Amino acid sequence: MSLLAVLLVLMIIGAIIAIETTNLLSSIVCVGAVGFLISIAFLFMGAPDLAITQLVVEALCLIILIRATINRDLTSVTGDREFFGLTVTVAMVLVCLIAGVKVFEDFPAFGQTVMDRMADTPSSVYLAHGTEQTGARNVITALILGYRNYDALGQVAVIFCAVIGALAILRRPAKKDQKAKDSEADAV
Repeated sequence: MSLLAVLLVLMIIGAIIAIETTNLLSSIVCVGAVGFLISIAFLFMGAPDLAITQLVVEALCLIILIRATINRDLTSVTGDREFFGLTVTVAMVLVCLIAGVKVFEDFPAFGQTVMDRMADTPSSVYLAHGTEQTGARNVITALILGYRNYDALGQVAVIFCAVIGALAILRRPAKKDQKAKDSEADAV
């Protein structure tokens, strides 16, 4: 069975656990594990830019969700679920470790370029036909403004929205609002 199939099965298991668990914090951690596995799958499919974007958005979403969960005191763990949660966590860590080792095994030897291993890589096509297909003066302009402009715009928009959302949730309340709440509490 290929590694992508194993990652897919683990993502499905993580999603089922996230849906079925009664503990909200465990559910959030499982959703985070699914997102991390998706980023590893992006790496294996040759899309490191999507993997980086997925990791950034996943980390920010986890921060937001964990902060919201802890603020509501909904993180109590029942005795029966501690062993199950620990087992799932250890299994996920081992799978991520094995996937990381597998990624580094597939790296080319030091000094060997990827273009030497694969002739049809996008970079080879960009270098050979970039200026002809886009009409740009050089290959870098062709790459940035011809081939990757919408992709880069989408990634920047996703990261910008994730950062703004995290800042909106994690910001501290203004001192005036806090003083008004304190005076209301004292009046009661």
